[in-house]
Amino acid sequence: MPNFNPTPDLTMHYEVDEFCDPWRTPETILMLHGNAESGLAWYAWAPKLARQFRVVRPDMRGFGQSSPMPRDFPWSLDRLIDDFCALMDHLDVDRFHLVGAKLGGTIARAFAGRRPGRVLTLTVVGTPPPLREGALERVPESIRTFETYGVEHWARQNMASRLGDYFPQDGVEWWAKYMGRTAVSTQVGFMGPIGAADIRADLPNIQCPTLVITTEGSALGSVDVTRGWQQQIPDSALLVLPGNSYHVAATHADQAAAATLDFIRRRHG
Repeated sequence: MPNFNPTPDLTMHYEVDEFCDPWRTPETILMLHGNAESGLAWYAWAPKLARQFRVVRPDMRGFGQSSPMPRDFPWSLDRLIDDFCALMDHLDVDRFHLVGAKLGGTIARAFAGRRPGRVLTLTVVGTPPPLREGALERVPESIRTFETYGVEHWARQNMASRLGDYFPQDGVEWWAKYMGRTAVSTQVGFMGPIGAADIRADLPNIQCPTLVITTEGSALGSVDVTRGWQQQIPDSALLVLPGNSYHVAATHADQAAAATLDFIRRRHG
């Protein structure tokens, strides 16, 4: 169970998966999970990617087995990006492929725009628009829910749109309990600065080939809305999968992972 201390207040847990041929030196994929999750969220992706790449799955600051953050922690995208850069420095990885889901995709787009020299390709899967209309105004209500009923109750409230119409009920229950393990103190501080972050200025600065994956009926934004911001990324492509979930990395794991591998092969070689 590897851990790393990028700052004195954080013990970051991470996993490294690699099942490449032993005579090869593989490139690295850094995978950023979404809100109220951990690196475990990539359970279906890791076996597929790790045969060809070294896969690094950290638990973001505050989540999973990493240190929970106090309610008054000064969250920022730059702080999270610095954490991940420190981890990759610790692993002696200069440049890497970056994959992010949901709010992990928000962080990943900001990462690629602000640290372009480190990112070889970018894939974002089921991620919000660069500015979520009304998100900041909804933060006080979300905080009241966390403090009154806990994180699991909040997760159950949006599980239908998160996982769509066709996800198995046992899976819905697993995701609700898994997300519910997140510390309330982390969620209270995270929702405003990260959950409602504005990354519009970062999109034109993304220099690497970028793949955006969504579904036909995602609650995070219509296909037209998603295409609108995707086209602001200079070298980007959009893949639309059938269905109405917005946690595409979970509901369409096999298709999305295969598309990511194919995209990296075609665009990076």
